[in-house]
Amino acid sequence: MNPAEPARTALLDAAERLFALAGIAQVSDRRVADEAGNTNHSAVRYYFGGRDGLLRALLLRHTTELDAPRAAMFAYSDSVLGDIRSLVMPTMTVLDQLPRPSWRARFLSQALNDPGIRALVAETTDAASATGLIRQSLCARLEHLDRAVVTARASLITRIMVTAAAEVETRAERDGQDPRWASVGDFLCDAIAGMLLAPITRPGDPNPLTAVAT
Repeated sequence: MNPAEPARTALLDAAERLFALAGIAQVSDRRVADEAGNTNHSAVRYYFGGRDGLLRALLLRHTTELDAPRAAMFAYSDSVLGDIRSLVMPTMTVLDQLPRPSWRARFLSQALNDPGIRALVAETTDAASATGLIRQSLCARLEHLDRAVVTARASLITRIMVTAAAEVETRAERDGQDPRWASVGDFLCDAIAGMLLAPITRPGDPNPLTAVAT
């Protein structure tokens, strides 16, 4: 094992917890070091090169754990629902394997909703090869629908999954209950597949979630 690995892991765990509970912009690098039990207040810069490096390491820790399981599930997918399950269920498995209480889903929600690091979230997500292949498969299976609408709906998948998981994680910690991640995943897969396959009321209209009114 790399001698620096325990210190890096402690910093990642501390940052994930603090960012989840307080928000990313509200937590200083020094506070992360203190929470990790590191007496070097510049530990984040020493081990990660700064805040961006720490955030990239946190996001990659999650996406790297997902790539192989997603690829394995996708190899047996033969439907839109199968593709969606390949995206969603490995995330639920990762969350289920974390110690209780966990903060991963809440950190991901904070990251997804922070305009300052949204590009970094997209970068680390796009770096996962299995995710790209599944997206391509979904587009091909939905080619009978307006491509712009499919793209707009697909952009909601991560937001739906992360937001729902963060709510479940919060409730599980508050109530001391089992999050039942497998059941959460099944529900989300059915809901997301239904959204992607739903008929289009206004074909050809721009995406109203991003279009600017004139």
